[in-house]
Amino acid sequence: MSLNIPGLAVMAVFYLLILATGIWASMRSRKEEKKCTGDGMEITLLAGRNINLMVGIFTLTATWVGGGFILGIAEATYNPTLGLVWALMPVPYVLTFFLGGFFFAKPMRENKYLTMMDPFQIKYGNVLSSALILPALVADVLWVARTLVSLGGTMSVILDLDYVYSIVISAVVAIAYTLLGGLYSVAYTDVIQLILIFVSLYACVPFLMTNPDSLDISLTAFNETFQAPWVGTLEPNEAGKWIDDFLVLGLGGLAYQAFYQRILSSSSYTQAQVTCFASSAFCLVLGIPSILVGAVAASTDWNQTGYGLPTPYERGQAGSILPIALQYLTPNYISVVGIGAVAAAVMSSMDSALLSSASLFSSNVYKNILRKQASDREMQWVIRISVIVVGIAGTGLTFLDNSVLVFWLVGVDMSYTIMFPQLVCVLFFKVSNGYGASVGYILGIVLRLLSGEPLIGLKPAIHFPGCRLDAEGKMTQYFPFRTCIMLTSLVSILLFSWLTSIIFNKGLLSERWDVFKINRKQAKAAAIAKALVDKRKEKDPAVNKMLIDTTSC
Repeated sequence: MSLNIPGLAVMAVFYLLILATGIWASMRSRKEEKKCTGDGMEITLLAGRNINLMVGIFTLTATWVGGGFILGIAEATYNPTLGLVWALMPVPYVLTFFLGGFFFAKPMRENKYLTMMDPFQIKYGNVLSSALILPALVADVLWVARTLVSLGGTMSVILDLDYVYSIVISAVVAIAYTLLGGLYSVAYTDVIQLILIFVSLYACVPFLMTNPDSLDISLTAFNETFQAPWVGTLEPNEAGKWIDDFLVLGLGGLAYQAFYQRILSSSSYTQAQVTCFASSAFCLVLGIPSILVGAVAASTDWNQTGYGLPTPYERGQAGSILPIALQYLTPNYISVVGIGAVAAAVMSSMDSALLSSASLFSSNVYKNILRKQASDREMQWVIRISVIVVGIAGTGLTFLDNSVLVFWLVGVDMSYTIMFPQLVCVLFFKVSNGYGASVGYILGIVLRLLSGEPLIGLKPAIHFPGCRLDAEGKMTQYFPFRTCIMLTSLVSILLFSWLTSIIFNKGLLSERWDVFKINRKQAKAAAIAKALVDKRKEKDPAVNKMLIDTTSC
């Protein structure tokens, strides 16, 4: 194959359009900063808590509809060992948005938090909250890596562009416009990207469905005579794993800073709810083209195409089935349109991960721990440097492993088994304290490591019911073990918090042994929560000082 010059030209136009939108949004951000007399970080990280409703819907949807979403659904549908029943992402994301809108948006909005980690820092103090920030930061870096891997693989198939070049160019563009205008740039470029995703994917569908080398997908949905049916099957002994995967996707997303960044940028709780509910519908709609791509690929006689035999699955290229199908089952100009959809999806997720991690580090680590008196100008530079560092780290990881699945798995596992139970307890259970959070944190990490993971070659030390060799000869847990670990962590947080509260409240141990000062911390946490609501409405800088004083305890 030779380099696809027309395709590269189209991609160049696309990247320039995204960059121009980011520059325009950054100019708007600077205007808002000049108007506002309050916290400049709030403008950069939350767009002044005044993001437009439609822009909010677009940016939240685009954050979740990334390269992993588009490629992963197509891969699962095509894979003869999986099928549509294992293409889980669209429906669990509906669960994420509905639970987020109904339950999690309210306490976050009412307390006027700046990041997802604010309630931890207020209630538990700096030491423990710093440990809890680490999984969230690592998950964001892995998010950047997996989005770039998905784009690099797609470009190398359709454009015949070197994997390294495609990743580096895309990373530079995403970092550049995120640096320029913070959430304003991210949100408004997400609007362009989501429109491109929708138009590009649906433009490819008619050509795929009518290509002469594929059978009617309605005939192959359950028919095993041609190939494995693309709808797939769910065996009773695999139900536990299916449930586990579903809950990991559905609940793990509730422990991502990128989700709360969109919630907190809304002008009201009602708008935040509408944003969540509308985004859930968009996720379902945008999942349909990828399902059809996978179904068509599973119904194709590859020997009749330029790809030939063996099939993509037999060559170990099931993860790249979407670009392969576009390359060999559609005209060239349509395949280029398809790569635009994947690039848009990757960009829309990557910029969210960059700003998310920058928010956590700049606000919860640098401002509240390292440099408590940092000026607004200094914090703007810290945010920019954080974006660059995370972008470089995520880009570097892509050269260590080219598997989207590995990065996705490690990132989402950390969010679900470690961060989700912590977030539930700190938001909804007043009894939770630093002792319970510490036990739950350590227990979650240890149990997850001992449970093993075949994708990274980690053998299980704990064999849950149903643990057995999979089709590839790897020891796999078919019990919903991650959900079990999450629930164990959650119960341990509440139990040890309750026990330690009794011990110190009843005077069974002297207060000098109370490392986390739980009585004093709980009283001050309530005070700071009320102050955040009252003072941030007035853009009072005293709020940040109060937050710093409280977390220093």
